[in-house]
Amino acid sequence: MTPTDLPRVHIATDHAGMELSAHLVSHLGSKGYDVVDHGPSAYDAQDDYPSFCINAALAVLADQEAGTNALGIVLGGSGNGEQIAANKVKGVRAALAWNLSTAKLAREHNDANVVAVGGRQHSVEEATAIIEAFLTEPFSNDQRHVRRIGKIATYERTGEVLE
Repeated sequence: MTPTDLPRVHIATDHAGMELSAHLVSHLGSKGYDVVDHGPSAYDAQDDYPSFCINAALAVLADQEAGTNALGIVLGGSGNGEQIAANKVKGVRAALAWNLSTAKLAREHNDANVVAVGGRQHSVEEATAIIEAFLTEPFSNDQRHVRRIGKIATYERTGEVLE
């Protein structure tokens, strides 16, 4: 990927992922990614991560709807709550990745546009590799995956479950 092919990256975290988030903002920026940090800006063990993660997810969708290549990263201690928050945004497909395979499959099979990673579950190096795998893996455009994603989107829009 050349710098012009790189997606804009929206990142958010809770207090447990702040060290990893700061590393990723710097690391990905040095690789040519346009990184937008949605917070928090200061450590607070009592912070409420949903707003940060929802804002990052909303920004990914706004960019995508405007024709800008964009992906998101949400971080926490486990990544579970952050994934749930991001997935509440209509049109977001946030995947919890815990290794290189799950990160790649999230993009290749599910066209996930946000990745969640647990900052307390991985070393900085391991988490960085997982996120880089997610950011660089393309969607396969395989018809079966397109069909399945379409069924999820239909349910999200209409409440109808397609067989």
